[in-house]
Amino acid sequence: MAVNVSSAEFEDKDFLSGVRAVLIATRVDPANLELELTESVLMHDAESTVDTLVALKAMEVRLAIDDFGTGYSSFSYLRRFPLDALKLHQSFVHGIKEDQGEAPLLSAMINIGKSLKQKVIAEGVETRGQLEFLRCHGCDEGQGYYFSRPVSGEQAGKLIEANIREAAEL
Repeated sequence: MAVNVSSAEFEDKDFLSGVRAVLIATRVDPANLELELTESVLMHDAESTVDTLVALKAMEVRLAIDDFGTGYSSFSYLRRFPLDALKLHQSFVHGIKEDQGEAPLLSAMINIGKSLKQKVIAEGVETRGQLEFLRCHGCDEGQGYYFSRPVSGEQAGKLIEANIREAAEL
């Protein structure tokens, strides 16, 4: 389960204890929780951020930088942040179909994530061509309308159950 974390939430003095409390109350395995933080949230107070991220990793929570490429990241901090994934902003993916000038930049961003040993996820995948480009350049995952339009929680549950049944039959 991925959860977007706002700047106000992340900077709250009770953020870590709140995450612990939710994990205990819901009995969710921390490895099944991914917190998504934007570059601006991470870079606001980078030194303090490192400490908070290390504490979250000690809880075994997964961490992702959301909308990568749209904010200001210090590459030295990107190495220090214990992140599991980089989520590439959809504007770069959409640029594949409109302007091949985006392709080298997107490829470089994928390579940055890979060199940092992070999973690279592309947001906003809408076409087979975009998916093929991303696969060809080593992107690990994609999300977007190509795979599914937004669905309700009930519909999502049914899709997951159907996929589990289908996988079991293989």
